[in-house]
Parts: sequence; C-alpha cells; structure tokens
Amino acid sequence: MSGGRIPRAFIDDLLARVDIVELIDSHVPLKKTGANYVARCPFHTEKTPSFSVNSNKQFFHCFGCGASGNAISFLMDFNHLDFVEAVEDLAAFAGLDVPRENASATIAQDKVDLQGLYDLMGRVAEFYVQQLRASAAGKHAVAYLKKRDVSGEAAKTFMLGYAPQDWQELAKRFNQRELLDAGLLGSNDNGGLYARFRHRVMFPIRDKRGRVIGFGGRVLDDSLPKYLNSPETPLFHKGREVYGLYELLKKNAKPPRILLVEGYMDVIALAQLGVDYAVAALGTATSQAHLELLFRYTSELVFCFDGDNAGREAIWKAMEAAFSVLQDGRQIRVMLLPPPHDPDSWVREQGVERFVGHIQDSQVLSDYFFGHLTQEYNLNEMEGRAQFVNKAKPYLARLPDSLFKEMMFAKLQELGKVDVAEKRVVPDRFPSRPPQKNSRPPLERQTLAMLVQNPGLLEVLEEKGVDWEGLDFKGADKFKSILKVMLAKKPVNTGVLLEYYRDSVDEGIVKQLMSTKLEVPLAGIEAEFCGAWDRLLEHAADVRFDRLLVKLQTEGLSQQEKEAFQKLSMDRIRK
Repeated sequence: MSGGRIPRAFIDDLLARVDIVELIDSHVPLKKTGANYVARCPFHTEKTPSFSVNSNKQFFHCFGCGASGNAISFLMDFNHLDFVEAVEDLAAFAGLDVPRENASATIAQDKVDLQGLYDLMGRVAEFYVQQLRASAAGKHAVAYLKKRDVSGEAAKTFMLGYAPQDWQELAKRFNQRELLDAGLLGSNDNGGLYARFRHRVMFPIRDKRGRVIGFGGRVLDDSLPKYLNSPETPLFHKGREVYGLYELLKKNAKPPRILLVEGYMDVIALAQLGVDYAVAALGTATSQAHLELLFRYTSELVFCFDGDNAGREAIWKAMEAAFSVLQDGRQIRVMLLPPPHDPDSWVREQGVERFVGHIQDSQVLSDYFFGHLTQEYNLNEMEGRAQFVNKAKPYLARLPDSLFKEMMFAKLQELGKVDVAEKRVVPDRFPSRPPQKNSRPPLERQTLAMLVQNPGLLEVLEEKGVDWEGLDFKGADKFKSILKVMLAKKPVNTGVLLEYYRDSVDEGIVKQLMSTKLEVPLAGIEAEFCGAWDRLLEHAADVRFDRLLVKLQTEGLSQQEKEAFQKLSMDRIRK
C-alpha cells in the first residue's frame, strides 16, 4: 500500500458500517444490561463492571477511569495502535480495503512507496542475518557477540546481523534508489554513493507491529562513531521510536513496568537474563513522544541510566519531557547505576534478583527531582531558596492539572519557604456551572446532549428552524459551534461525530456530552428534545430581556437594541 491520506468519507462510512458492540465484544466479552452492554474495563483493574458500550450511540465509556470514544479510539487504546493502524484494523474487521489519496502537504511521502520500503528493510535485515551466519567477515561480529555473552537464541530473537565492509554487496542485491530512501545509502557532495553501515554488528529497529523501520550499527574496530543509527526517513523517526519495544510486547502486552536504558546491548543482555521489559532510546535525548509511547503499555517507567556524569545529564535532560506526561495514575522512577557499570555489567555482577530489587527500591521522580535541586542550592540562604524556586517552578508548571501537580507545588513551597502555589486551572467546559448531586444536567447541556447522542434529531431541528440570535446564554458560543458542525456534517451516529473532533480542543466537551446521562427513553426523545429546545429559547429570551432592560435604565440602547427590546416585550405580552 502506498503512502497517502485516508479519505474522510471512507472513515465516516467505516464508522457507520461497523457495530461497535460487535467489535468490542470480539476483544472483551460484553453482557447486555438494559440498553447498554457492559464489561469490566480493559483499561484499568476493577472488580465490578463500569465499562459501558452503547450500540445506538456507537460510543464506549468507562465510569471508573473515564476512557471513552468510538470504534477507532477503542482499537487505538486496546491494541496500542496509532490512528492509521487502527483505521486499517477496523477496515480489516469490516472486510474493506483502505483507499488512499495524495495530498499536497505530503508530497515528499507520496513519492515514496512506503510498503515497498517496509519490504526492503525486512529483506535487508535478513541479508544482514545471513552475512552474520555465513560470510567469512561475519566471524568478527560473531566473536564480538560471544565476548558480550549474547546467546544464539538472543541473536535470533533480536534478529542481529552483520553489515559487510564492501557496500557493493548490498547495492548489487537491492535497488539503489530504494536504499537511498531507506537511509542505507548516502550520497556525498560529488554525487557519489556510500554505505552508511560497514563492518558493523547490526541491530534492526522494529516498530510495534514488527516491521523493520531502521537500524543501529556497532563498529567492530576503532573507527568512530562507535554506534550509528539510521537517519530520519519516511519510516524512521528516532525521536518517536525506542529499541526493543516489539520484542517486549511479544512477551507481555501489558507489562507492569518498562525500563528505559541507554544501549542496544543493555536491552539484549537484560532480556537474556529474564528482565525482558527494557527498551532503549535511539541515541537521542528522551522525548515526550518516547514517554507517551511507553505509557500506552504500562503505568510505570524506570529510567535506568549509568551513574556517571553523562547518565545524570541524560536524566536531567529528560525532566521536561517527564513532567509533561506525569498525570495521575502514571509513575516514573530513577535508577542510577554506580560507575563504571551499565545495566549489562551490573546485572551480571549483582545477579537478576538483586538487580530487580534495586529497580523496586529506586527513587520516584519527585524525590530525585527535589533531592537533586536541594543539593545544588543552599536552602539555608534566601538567595539559594530563590534560585531553587526559580529553577524548579518551570518544570512543575509543565505538569498536567492533577492532584500530583498540587502536591508538587506544596512540596516546593515547603522547601522554598515561600508562597509558590499555582492556582489550579479549571478547563473551559460547557456549560461552566457546577454539577449538582442527584440533579438533571443544566437545560442547555441536556438539550445539546440529546442532539449529540441522537443525531437523527437534526431533521427535527431543521424543521423547527434555528434562531441563532435567540441562542443567547452562558456558554452559547460553544453550544452554537458544536451545533453548526452537526448541521454541516450530518453525522449518522455519535461515533462519526466524535471522529470530527479527534485531537481538537472541543473533543473533551463532545465526549462529556456523549456520556451525559439523560434518563429519557428513546421512544420519547423527539418530544423531550422539542420541549427542551423551546424552554431553552424562552429562558434565553428572558435573560436577554433582563439584560437589555438594565442597559436601558443605566446607559441607553442603540437603535438595533431598541428594536430587539421591543420585540422581546411584545413576545412577553403575547404569553
């Protein structure tokens, strides 16, 4: 399949064709309860079912952890897929092929046959494996791996290979243009070609679906650099990938923790000894994308870096990324190894049991963060405390709004002996009035929620007509924005509607509306909606009349406002 954008019309049609109940039931057995289907939530541990799937809405929602979405969202979360992969899997479930269309914004990718590149990378990886096993020069790579105690089974699991010194061996077997696109060949200023990897042990880098997307190579002589990675290509983006994730997930799709280490050999050595939940960043600083990727599969990450200056600097560089993803339910720990050890040497010296014990006893990120800064600044002096607060506060400001963020600011205030508490920012939700226990949703929320959950009501609304000026109440701008999208798109169900809002600022609001409990039987939804709509306009008219009356008595009205006030007055008289 060549690169290109998936047409929006196909996604809408796909969501309309697939019944979310059938899809989820094929992954998590569902039990019918009333109008919904329920199960224990697959996204958090619970004893009683709080995970609900509604066939009419084509929407799932967990009342325990808050997970929610449509069929595509479920596949992304359950199978740890990105959006395109989830659409492809959903299409396969429906027995459809995914069409592609070219877009001017992706001209560079459209020129490259992505599936062709995946195939090429897989065949090159097999070529490197063959060179390791059968070529005369491959014995040097085998000797290196034996020296590092890498077993034949581990070499097979991680598909280790050898890149020969003579790059023509590669060029005469594969298309040179494709090798250039894949980053396996480079060109110099004179247009000459050269192999990026020569006389190196080769470590294929696979994505979570097992496809080879890049390589790492370890030199077998004294030349530099010692380690070399593939460059950025249409397949490979080192700031978003980690080494060993595919192999890890084959062992355990939902590991209780993931170790983030520095090197390929660390991952392999730990896996050989049973610590098969380690991955490595690819020769670049730990990024937010790395951490978000790993938190799809686990709730706990452990930074396991060398205890030398380079390792300490690497951990501190990861702080900004770490604080950006640390929301409630996620934890990061820090495990610095004593110099001159790396994880490979440390686990062999200490043994697996003691190594795992060190992991369990490692510092939580908050303790490491404050411990590092309190050593750097003298908190017995006012100047030192000021520097301490100024250094720490920007990191804490990156934390998502949560109880953890409040606790971190409280700790900073305690250590800095100064008021640094940051007012918690409440997201702008529609509507803004606080919910009351055992009460129905506010009228405007209830009205829009009925429409969102039952898009068929759009026909009723179009017959009644929409008085846009009459929709005048607190939160009306958001109300009208969502209403205009629905009238323009005419979604066949809420699953399709939600897809229009994926990754938008209003996605959370639409999900809230979808999960709002209405307690209105489906048979009576049209009458209930019409009544609610009329009451909403009446209430909005009363609010507008009162506002104009106050303005008339205090500062006067414009001609347009006078006409509106007169019309509202006549309407009140008629009632």
